[in-house]
Amino acid sequence: VQLQASGGGLVQAGGSLRLSCAASGRTFSSYAMGWFRQAPGKEREFVAAIRWSGGYQVYADSVKGRFTISRDIVKNMVYLQMNSLKPEDTAVYYCAATPRTGLPRGEYDYWGQGTQVTVSS
Repeated sequence: VQLQASGGGLVQAGGSLRLSCAASGRTFSSYAMGWFRQAPGKEREFVAAIRWSGGYQVYADSVKGRFTISRDIVKNMVYLQMNSLKPEDTAVYYCAATPRTGLPRGEYDYWGQGTQVTVSS
């Protein structure tokens, strides 16, 4: 399994970014796909997850209503649309995949490299 995240950058508070994650190496129909983030000096935290089949989603409370996770089954892509960004959203964002059932908030099996998101005040 290979996961390639992209789309990070510098944005002002209140702005938007869309992160992309290209997934390859197998069929993901039974997988959950997730986004995590890690700010400097902090532990990695769960952001959002989606079931590849069915599109069921779950979000961390800190991003609920501002971020939207989605997937494109044809292109094998997972996206994280981030709106109303805040300085506290600044972090390295990672996409991840797991064959575990449900919508896990941790213990993912495959990880992509991170993409930096910086939100200026």
